[in-house]
Amino acid sequence: MRSTIMSYLIALAAAAGAHGQRTPEGKPDFSGLYDIASLTPLLRPTQFGTRLEMTDAEAEAVVRKMTATVDADNRASDPERKAPTAGGDVGSYNQLWFDRGVQAARIGGKWRASIITDPPDGRLPELTQQGKAIAARNTLRNRTTGAAFWLAENMNPGPFDDPELRPLTERCLGTFGTSAGPPMLPTGYNNLKQIVQTKDRILILNEMIHDVRVVRMNAEHDPPDIRRWFGDSVGRWEGDTLVVDTTNFNDTPGLVSASRNLHVVERFTRLDANTLSYKFTVEDPSVWVKPWSGETVWPRTTQRLFEYACHEGNYSFTGILKGARILEAEELTKSPK
Repeated sequence: MRSTIMSYLIALAAAAGAHGQRTPEGKPDFSGLYDIASLTPLLRPTQFGTRLEMTDAEAEAVVRKMTATVDADNRASDPERKAPTAGGDVGSYNQLWFDRGVQAARIGGKWRASIITDPPDGRLPELTQQGKAIAARNTLRNRTTGAAFWLAENMNPGPFDDPELRPLTERCLGTFGTSAGPPMLPTGYNNLKQIVQTKDRILILNEMIHDVRVVRMNAEHDPPDIRRWFGDSVGRWEGDTLVVDTTNFNDTPGLVSASRNLHVVERFTRLDANTLSYKFTVEDPSVWVKPWSGETVWPRTTQRLFEYACHEGNYSFTGILKGARILEAEELTKSPK
């Protein structure tokens, strides 16, 4: 399957030609590789309030903070350190794997304090009752206590009872942090995107988990009974801006906590020869009481995009399920009822 997708991308890239400024149809040619890594977070830190932009000094402080974190994590570990507390945080990948970017997003010569531009405080709108239920379910599914809490709470099914109950990311079927979108947001690593553009189709290859979004130009959306993880993306040109309208999501969209009623509109506009403006608006009345919007930039890169092999030689998923069985056995030994 992957080889078929890659062959398709190579063929389309050849058809699209080099990274020219305009296609034969006179449209902006967005074909190319982009690195969207950024130190600008999705949610605005509360100290900025309704201020969308940072001063130079504040932007430098963001870089210093990240640099200090990386330096601290790169210090040699103590070989005599004790084991983590049972049920506690055993850590994550080390800094070798992360690539969060080297600076905040800069738009119009100003540093951005958050990707979210509306609401004015740069925070997500209030959740609906259904949105709160979805968020609670996600929290429970990712809960770690070092014990089989699902037995004590009589959960049926429990969050580890079936491989297909685990999150798509854990199963290497979807990306971390809404990387593939929509909306397509920066995450901890593997932030490269490749756009391949033809007259009738625009493909966006996401480096993480090798997801490919196919944007059908000037088309109608699929019937509402056809649903996908990344929705059905239909594109159109408004002047030199590519507008992508995405609906028809299934019950587990790439955007965390969203529902099947998610509707995302994205706008791609060239700022200069090497930079795209990326704007989006999210609407999901089942989850948020009002729509929310954001903006960041996609800078071109000369980096190469390599295959993201998620499960090859990766035994963590087996370990997750096996660990749950061990915890269940321990709990049943303590409480046979």
